[in-house]
Amino acid sequence: MQECIKAVHLEHAGEPGCDVRRFGPEHAKKVQKFHESFPEYTKTPLAHLSNLAKQLGVADIYVKDESYRFGLNAFKVLGGSFCIGSYIAEKLGKDISELSYEEISKKEVRDKLGDLTFVTATDGNHGRGIAWTAHKLGFKSVVYMPKGSALERLNNIKALGADASITDLNYDDAVRLANRMAEEKGWIMVQDTAWEGYESIPGWIMEGYTTMAYEAVEQMKGVKPTHVFLQAGVGAMSGAITGFFADLYKGDEKPVITIVEPNKADCIFRSAQANDGNVHCVGGDMNTIMAGLACGEPCTIGWKVIHDYADNFISMPDWVAAKGMRVLGNPLTGDDKVISGESGAAGAGFVTEVLQNESLDWLRKQLKLDENSRILCFSTEGDTDRENYRKIVWDGYYPSF
Repeated sequence: MQECIKAVHLEHAGEPGCDVRRFGPEHAKKVQKFHESFPEYTKTPLAHLSNLAKQLGVADIYVKDESYRFGLNAFKVLGGSFCIGSYIAEKLGKDISELSYEEISKKEVRDKLGDLTFVTATDGNHGRGIAWTAHKLGFKSVVYMPKGSALERLNNIKALGADASITDLNYDDAVRLANRMAEEKGWIMVQDTAWEGYESIPGWIMEGYTTMAYEAVEQMKGVKPTHVFLQAGVGAMSGAITGFFADLYKGDEKPVITIVEPNKADCIFRSAQANDGNVHCVGGDMNTIMAGLACGEPCTIGWKVIHDYADNFISMPDWVAAKGMRVLGNPLTGDDKVISGESGAAGAGFVTEVLQNESLDWLRKQLKLDENSRILCFSTEGDTDRENYRKIVWDGYYPSF
């Protein structure tokens, strides 16, 4: 396929969107309180790249650095831990707001619930978060990874006691395998891919992701972002964070929200492009370097939110994410350094390219980017595949010229 930057814009003037209160700041505060109960919890840094902003001709750029999250080098544990906590709360007949890590990790809880096994499909970060949470709570986990997954990511999951393996399937087929095994063996499937009949658990995972946005808004100390850039795989994280900002800043106050994806796995872009009320899937291997975004089937819950509240949809080549990795890892003097992996740097890479490349003036205008823009991106992972990170940042793999 020919790789290039493609864009779609959706207008929402006067159209009522779906209810996003479950992802809004009021509920996110409760989610953050649950995460705060874990001994490993600290707020992840919000990098301030004021000199990069000046270089690119905008007012400010902020990047939420999730490489510090719970010592796991990625944000995904936010969704996995909150989902497992919510599942346990439901089984105990309680609301998650009544429970903390200390309470759900007690032996009495394990004795009451029995021998639970949580199963998932993942390229690495989500599975590591599930394995970490299950291990801490004394339960089992099984993780199926799509073909092409990095051995480092597999070994990190196994180190947390999970039964993990790399399959010969793409991501979406690995999800189907996990679902089949859950049904056959009585395991609990923990996936942020949602479909009709499977929405409670993905919804909890999405709610878990809102801690990231809640922290970022607190750290910005009253500065309102005019633009938010979010990368999408199935659209669960981007849907949750879109919902958060749509609930926090209602109507015309909402920031311009842009969703970015790899050309080879752009199911959200294709769904927006069709704009016919249906989701549109991508098949095949989807062999992008943005492994965490290599998903071909949109999350139904996330898509509803994104469709109703996101403004722009971008499909882009791998080299754009690689550029973002290099820009964040080699900051201008005075700016904060961010070690960002292939999926994590997607938003920042696109922002840099669209502001630098004169041939994209049309797109910059469509995105309403100018000297007054205050941009917020989320670096959702660090160097979770260190070998590939060094090839890109040190050796110049996937050049932008």
